[in-house]
Amino acid sequence: MTHRTLPLSFLSDPQDPEVRKNEKLTTEVFKNSLHASQVVAEEIASLIRQRQGLGKMAVLGLATGSTPIKVYEELVRMHREDGLSFRNVITFNLDEYYPMDPGSIHSYHRFMQEHLFDHIDIEPENVHIPNGQLSEEQIKKYCLSYENKIEEAGGLDIQVLGIGRTGHIGFNEPGSSLTSKTRLIRLDRVTQLDAASDFFGLEYVPQRAITMGVGTIMKARKVILMAWGEGKSAVIQESVEGEITESVPATFLQHHPNCLFILDEAAASSLTRIKTPWLVGECVWNEPLIKKACLWLAEKTGKSILKLTNEDYSEYGMGNLIAEIGSAEQINLLVFNQLQHTITGWPGGKPNADDSQRPERSMPFPKRALIFSPHPDDDVISMGGTLLRLVDQGHDVHIAYQTSGNIAVFDDEVVRFLDFAAAIEPDDEKLRNQIVNVRDFIKNKKPGEVDSPAILEYKGLIRQGEALAACRYCGVQEKNAYFLNLPFYETGKVKKNPYTEKDVEIIYDLLEQVQPHQIYAAGDLSDPHGTHRVCLNILYEALELHAEEESPWLENCYIWLYRGAWQEWDIADMEMAVPIGPKDMERKRNAIFKHQSQKDSAMFPGNDEREFWQRAEQRNKETANKYNDLGMAEYEAIEGFVRYRM
Repeated sequence: MTHRTLPLSFLSDPQDPEVRKNEKLTTEVFKNSLHASQVVAEEIASLIRQRQGLGKMAVLGLATGSTPIKVYEELVRMHREDGLSFRNVITFNLDEYYPMDPGSIHSYHRFMQEHLFDHIDIEPENVHIPNGQLSEEQIKKYCLSYENKIEEAGGLDIQVLGIGRTGHIGFNEPGSSLTSKTRLIRLDRVTQLDAASDFFGLEYVPQRAITMGVGTIMKARKVILMAWGEGKSAVIQESVEGEITESVPATFLQHHPNCLFILDEAAASSLTRIKTPWLVGECVWNEPLIKKACLWLAEKTGKSILKLTNEDYSEYGMGNLIAEIGSAEQINLLVFNQLQHTITGWPGGKPNADDSQRPERSMPFPKRALIFSPHPDDDVISMGGTLLRLVDQGHDVHIAYQTSGNIAVFDDEVVRFLDFAAAIEPDDEKLRNQIVNVRDFIKNKKPGEVDSPAILEYKGLIRQGEALAACRYCGVQEKNAYFLNLPFYETGKVKKNPYTEKDVEIIYDLLEQVQPHQIYAAGDLSDPHGTHRVCLNILYEALELHAEEESPWLENCYIWLYRGAWQEWDIADMEMAVPIGPKDMERKRNAIFKHQSQKDSAMFPGNDEREFWQRAEQRNKETANKYNDLGMAEYEAIEGFVRYRM
């Protein structure tokens, strides 16, 4: 069950070395990060077993962060189920924040214990993680000792790496040299912003860290760098295909004799052979690829679609497309019509109209539209204009808020609401006691400390009230708003639990209750903590169950995926584009403003410091500008959707 995507390779000979001529590093691309992680884990396990057979130690350089988690999970599984022993393993971790208590929830010591070391039989004395508790006077000597210990162990056999958006490996930020050793460094602001969500605010992120140097990493006999997701695609392309530069430390790996980049499809999506395969080889053309190539060419040349010429196509490696189709004019008209047919002011379908060239059906009318919102504001942020249009055009709109969003509320919001309640009920002794308890807890609360159950409940109610206010503003009936509070989210921490059958059951039951003609869901998978991705996977599983049971309503249901809070669909992928006029853009903004706890400063801004309404508005306007540049009508803004087909 997938939305329409291009195959990973659409070159006539994907094994031709010429196809990878721009790649200065060896890359392997996998369908998903789970499969890729299993391959990396097996590589590590193979080394460990080989060294066991020789009676020798295996020396591993390990990384932290979300990227290697599945690798560690697979190694733990191998230990428990396949008898893989780690008694002959010595490990050296890349880095640690400074200063940092090893018992802190932010500590990489704790991360490694929770994800790997507590679950395997490695000898404690063989585990090495930089010490974030040292005095500054001790650090230089300690870093030299760390280097010596690696050498005394025989050097790193395999170094596992992730990659940051700045191109940092370990905490080797832009400006690090090829010969740098283990040292104390200052974190780049982009790195601090990326970490801000984990620390419950930028002000709590350490400004420094202890890290292995680039030179230390380069001495490893093998380096495996892993990257997942679209958010890493640009820096992967730069690292693999770009020039070697200190401003992108990962490019130094081009010097390494045995370095492998392990990528999922999304992280590899900007590599030339995948993004623009016509530049490196002969393509097997189909309609989606033709559309992608034509729109790329229009942007590259600065022309609208209908102005592209045979010479333009030939100059940019698409001569065989001209030969296959016949002329630029034929290609241009084909793509122009495809793009034009994505545009509709009737996202629920236009009643009593010919819908053969429209993305949505005219009937039935009105439709039951069920909008899934991972957090309590994603609906209005990402598709607020479309939501308003559906309501205005008479459709029966339902909204399912999948999580409470309670960890994204500032503590002072709770105090403010409780003070208001106390003013209403000044003689309520129980309420006064609650306020005293809340104030005491917040006053003594440490950064990252989990809120009490009562405070989490209050924060969830604040977000619920804001969502209902937005519903009322948009004209959605309050009885059509569902607050699902999926269990996987309710940890009170940034780190969530894996989702379970209970989460799927909640979504399954709601689908059965509403039996929608349309489903809208967030396909925006770059949010910092993966809540969007988890919510989408839960929905997919619930839909699969209904498909297996051949639920009649599903036969007549279109599923649309939206984006906007963190990223936007590529124009080539959009299958429905809903124009938003200036007045509706203002209404969308006002609906977002109803979420007052997220206004001015969001708890988890990710790598974009702007408010969510500013991000969404810019993306919607940029989409409209791109349609205009391609020769379409000029609109104020556009929200784009991709259809998910079962």
